Amino acid sequence: MSDTVVHSQPAYILHRQNYRESSLIIDALTRDYGRISLIAKGVRKAKSKTAGVLRPFVALSLSYLGKSDLRTLTDAEILDQTNELPGLSLYCGFYINELVCNFLHKDDPHPEVFREYQDCLKQLALGPHIEAALRMFELNLMDHIGYGLQLDYDLHHEKPIVTNKKYMFTKDDGLIEEVNGQFSGSALLAMQQRQFDDPHVLSVAKLLMRAVIDSHLQGKQLKSRAVINNIVKRL
Repeated sequence: MSDTVVHSQPAYILHRQNYRESSLIIDALTRDYGRISLIAKGVRKAKSKTAGVLRPFVALSLSYLGKSDLRTLTDAEILDQTNELPGLSLYCGFYINELVCNFLHKDDPHPEVFREYQDCLKQLALGPHIEAALRMFELNLMDHIGYGLQLDYDLHHEKPIVTNKKYMFTKDDGLIEEVNGQFSGSALLAMQQRQFDDPHVLSVAKLLMRAVIDSHLQGKQLKSRAVINNIVKRL
């Protein structure tokens, strides 16, 4: 079987690690091919022009070949490097990278997730609405990969969610009306409309999305989340 050759694929670097003396193993999110793994041979050599290109949060054009789980990078060019992430935004960028690595299967195309990722980076780079950008990305990511929440309907009781009720979340049944529930109906309906102007909605969304994400990670801890929590505590 001949190698599959891909030219000039829009992509972002999600994760990179050193390999042998001069190479890198790269996890990348591509527009048309989903999450892929690449070996970038010799890019850590002193004269390599590619090493400085292969950075997270920079819009890239990648070319590669191969037919295995680990393709070989043949070319990389910067398309846009305007998403400079300052301070806390940088660690939030690593958080969304970690989400993508954990929830997208390799070689499973999700162009809609690629667009959501781009949009989230732009919002993180702007700065003022970091929390809203993260909640939006989390919600939309879960929707696109089949783990989305029914935020306007209580499937267990077969009735719409209403503003003046409270709800609890379970992995099997979703949101269920419960007198002592953590989540207000008004906040859930705002989340359904992707309206995050109200601090209360943001607070509820953070609590709910953490519960949803953790239920699917099955005990696996997100390293970036712990780092962000430590930074916020110091602010």
